[in-house]
Amino acid sequence: MIPKAELHVHAEGSFPPSLVAQLATKNNIAIPSHIFGPHETFVWKDFLDFLKTYDTASHVLQSGDDYYAIIYDYLMRSAKNGGIYCELMVSPDHARICGIPYEAMLDGCIRAIDQARKDSGIEGRLIITCVRHFDIDACIEVAKLAVKHPHPYVVGFGMGGDEVNFPNRQFSKPFQIAHEGGLQCTTHAGEMLGAESVWEAINYLPVKRIGHGVRAIEDANLIQTLIERDITLEVCPGSNIALQVYPDFASHPLRALYEAGVKMTLNSDDPPFFNTHLAHEYHLAEHTFGFQPKELIQFTRNAITSSFADAATKDMLLRKLDGYVH
Repeated sequence: MIPKAELHVHAEGSFPPSLVAQLATKNNIAIPSHIFGPHETFVWKDFLDFLKTYDTASHVLQSGDDYYAIIYDYLMRSAKNGGIYCELMVSPDHARICGIPYEAMLDGCIRAIDQARKDSGIEGRLIITCVRHFDIDACIEVAKLAVKHPHPYVVGFGMGGDEVNFPNRQFSKPFQIAHEGGLQCTTHAGEMLGAESVWEAINYLPVKRIGHGVRAIEDANLIQTLIERDITLEVCPGSNIALQVYPDFASHPLRALYEAGVKMTLNSDDPPFFNTHLAHEYHLAEHTFGFQPKELIQFTRNAITSSFADAATKDMLLRKLDGYVH
């Protein structure tokens, strides 16, 4: 089984309906049954309805122990399918809305990472993520919290949410705070909007990675700039098809981006919402896009070298990967 590493998965979008229902029962929260689909999936209509369903499901989180439960669950499932490293995006805003203090959320995540490593060997790290459609002040507050409460497992700062109505250039302040506080940065761009969204991200924000970024393929100059600046794309093919960024896999630019020389990783984004998981993304790359095993291994290597982990952790993970290769 090829070792796998992931840089783009949302913690609050990672746990399946069965765990949502379990936490809802524990916390005495009513969840509308219509959001649940077959085979541990969720039901939604379009991108904005997806965001609404995502928020509804994540509302069952009511304590730091609940964050422990979802992080541990995800890391263990990933490890079972060959995962050796994962950076999970966690949203202090979603925790706050549920009444969970930042410190409690962080503590639950840290305990889960430690336990998952003990039980499976997988390494986990955290990207503190703001939500652009919760407004600029909320994003600034999230950046301040991330810097105020440093921890070795908190390695980055990112931003998700409604890309169309909240352009990247509006959010230079929170990214400046995070960057000056020692956090490496990534942001969602080039998913619901075209290449101009990626240009904004790399010109206005101190980012070394782009969440999704697939629509960079629409601009040859942008492709060259990404290569020159060594910016990595966190590509999520299953998510892109589910959200109709592209109508089908035949239209998806994964292979074209690879052939152009852009550094990329494979990721699951919000797996139960898009009926996928990390191993499935590697399966798609091999059987739908035609990538060979050595190329799949390169995706893992890219994820390790482009991760925000410290040098010692990267070296350990690369030794694991090289042990598999040889």
